[in-house]
Amino acid sequence: PKSNYAYHTEAMDRAMEAGIDDVGLGVLFGLTLYRYDFVGLLMHGEHLEATWGVGPHTISVPRICPADDVDPGTFSNAVPDEIFLKIVALIRIAVPYTGMIVSTRESPRVRAKCLEFGVSQISGGSRTSVGGYVVEEEKEDNSAQFETSDRRTLDEVVHWLLEDGYLPSFCTACYRAGRTGDRFMELAKTGEIATYCQANAVMTLKEYMEDYASEATKTAGEAVIKAELPKIPHEKIRQASEKRLVRIEEGERDFRF
Repeated sequence: PKSNYAYHTEAMDRAMEAGIDDVGLGVLFGLTLYRYDFVGLLMHGEHLEATWGVGPHTISVPRICPADDVDPGTFSNAVPDEIFLKIVALIRIAVPYTGMIVSTRESPRVRAKCLEFGVSQISGGSRTSVGGYVVEEEKEDNSAQFETSDRRTLDEVVHWLLEDGYLPSFCTACYRAGRTGDRFMELAKTGEIATYCQANAVMTLKEYMEDYASEATKTAGEAVIKAELPKIPHEKIRQASEKRLVRIEEGERDFRF
């Protein structure tokens, strides 16, 4: 019989054949031997490169976590923090161009370490219940798929990132500009994507600050923007970004490169 990875690879191939040129990989660590899952994940990325010339756009690394009838401590293949962080670091070394995602399944402490080891995308204020973003989750009769470990609000997560010197980005420019598939990979692998990323991150952070952030987060954000603006590598884009930041303050929105 075929393994789950074989079925997953075939599904990805069919998606690519149908014209979906950006795909993400991920495995729920803890269901089986983590060594098998880790190697299978990297081999799948290698297969995409060899077959389609386009590696994974993102890789997610969720772990088994507590749920209504699930205790991760009873899983013989549960992955401890030390091993989990090694997995994150090794994926980053093996696939340096790929966005790495860690969700609110992980604790604030583990997520902070993941950022140090190369994770580039994290969530904030997540809810896992049916309709959870519309209706407050109840302690009883809760439909949550699993418990989240990092229960901070989005503003608290953004403020934490700013205080730690990171530049939070809400950018979706590449998808909207058609920089996907081999177009995106060419820019990502050479590092040229930074020409767009830095500027788009600064502008989307500014929009978030104007529309949603607390005063403390806005203050921290202004300091980070001031420090990050000079790092925009392309002079014309940097100058345009400075002008657009003023226009964002005046109420305009949706700028991107």
